[in-house]
Amino acid sequence: MGSSASAPPLQQPVISPRKNSFCSKAHISLRCCWFTLLTLFACISVFKFVLLTRNPSSITNSSSSSSSSSSRDDHDHLHYSSCSPTMMMRRMMISNNNIVPTELPLPLSSMQHQQQQQGMRSSSMRNLTGSMSLEEQEFWHQPDDLGFRPCIQFSKEFKQESAELIAQRAKYLLVVVNGGLNQQRNQIVDAVIIARILGANLVVPIMEINQIWQDESEFGDIFDVEHFKETLRDDVRVVSALPSTLLMYKPMEEKNMPLNASPHWLCTHYGRKMSQEGVLLLSGLDSRLAKDLPSDLQRLRCKVAFHALKFTAPIQELGDKLAARMWSQGSYLAVHLRLEKDVWVRTGCLPRLGKELDEEIRIERRRNPRLLTARTRMGFTQRKLAGLCPLTAAELVRLVKALGAAERTRIYWAGGEPFGGKQKALEPIRKAFPELHNKDSLAMAEELVPFKNKASSLAAIDYLVCLKSDVFLQSHGGNFGHLMHGHRAYTGHHKHIVPNKRHMIQHFLNTTMPTAEFDETIRALHTDSIGQPVQRMSKSNPDVLAYPVPECMCQNPTQSS
Repeated sequence: MGSSASAPPLQQPVISPRKNSFCSKAHISLRCCWFTLLTLFACISVFKFVLLTRNPSSITNSSSSSSSSSSRDDHDHLHYSSCSPTMMMRRMMISNNNIVPTELPLPLSSMQHQQQQQGMRSSSMRNLTGSMSLEEQEFWHQPDDLGFRPCIQFSKEFKQESAELIAQRAKYLLVVVNGGLNQQRNQIVDAVIIARILGANLVVPIMEINQIWQDESEFGDIFDVEHFKETLRDDVRVVSALPSTLLMYKPMEEKNMPLNASPHWLCTHYGRKMSQEGVLLLSGLDSRLAKDLPSDLQRLRCKVAFHALKFTAPIQELGDKLAARMWSQGSYLAVHLRLEKDVWVRTGCLPRLGKELDEEIRIERRRNPRLLTARTRMGFTQRKLAGLCPLTAAELVRLVKALGAAERTRIYWAGGEPFGGKQKALEPIRKAFPELHNKDSLAMAEELVPFKNKASSLAAIDYLVCLKSDVFLQSHGGNFGHLMHGHRAYTGHHKHIVPNKRHMIQHFLNTTMPTAEFDETIRALHTDSIGQPVQRMSKSNPDVLAYPVPECMCQNPTQSS
């Protein structure tokens, strides 16, 4: 499975209510009752106390956010949030001032756990800072979040539509999802959005048996089904199965959705069929739904990915334990390695582990040319220079060292079995950073028994440990890094390093460059790719799950300047 992950419970960030569509300032009134004459000093003290303890997330977007949001909402009128003619008419009439806040509270237990995490991080950093070099301190330094906080706030129109859509019982959407864990998660998010657009009830998604990892896990083996239903109850009705009146019906499977399918396309091609037959079966959803959607649907994507898709208790508990074991001796770096055999075959790259292993990859690629993804005419060297190859273990070591990590850095690595074996493939990392761990080395044997042959559950464990790390680095693109980038942003813009492979590889090949110059050059190349807030539409792949600003996060006015 392209990645493994599991970590503490997917924590549900506190969502701050907003008073209008673009996070305009919330007005806070302080009611004071005077029973005795207070001294001036007492008045000032009370006033300061109230200011310090009030909800810090009365938030507004910066002027730039407001202008982009305004143009985006104008654009929304050209889309559909539901196929119902009534809903389409309402969307045309929506006002920018009709925003109703949706609060997703953080359970007390999760809040306490989050505070405990922060305390562990702060404590570990205090213990080390005094002995760190400036470069090492910079490595652990977190990016400025610019005051952005989660704020999923649906429009009044969207909420009015919800009441009607939730009440209907005539249409049902069945979805079959496939691939690895994070590919499945993307498809589940899209399934919820499609159900919303079509005004249908969503049947809990069916997990296709993974032919590569032979994982027969069902939705409820990985995700908390009741939490999924409850979180989405005001937006999309989720049911466990079709009603008895439809159980004998065998719907025709639809698997020809085009890339970048818009809400209009979905309504045109599936709307009538669903209204007539009552059931629609979709498969092959991977990355088919358009990324440029109306703002309310973008917010719903965030709600599904970062709140509704919560891992089951056994997965989250083990993820918590492993992260705590990593933190017990200080801050840690998590890296997602893409060193599996299928990755080398699909990318057209070579592992550089010796002539025999490189030749094995070439033979496999010739045997299965269809596995090669994109740009099939490019050779290995061209791909390498274009930044299309995963970082090898040796390259990752050079990058991490250049960015300031010391030999004592504790590293948790996530990913599948490295081609060539762990001993050989990971030797450069283990030699440079002896404190190298993964779930197999951290967990006791009996703790992993329940997850034997459960690739998706193991991937979930890796995901959660990486999510909790002080710094995360992805060695290659893909669904794992994509979702991790957005999730870390959503929970506080924690440091997430995206290697600038296209520009740094030429320096890796320059064997005459002095180490100090090399390190300085590499650090300069990554100044703007460490997880700081980025406007979604400024990216070439504007997926809100990777870049939740501005639809799903608002800016605290005190930090927006």
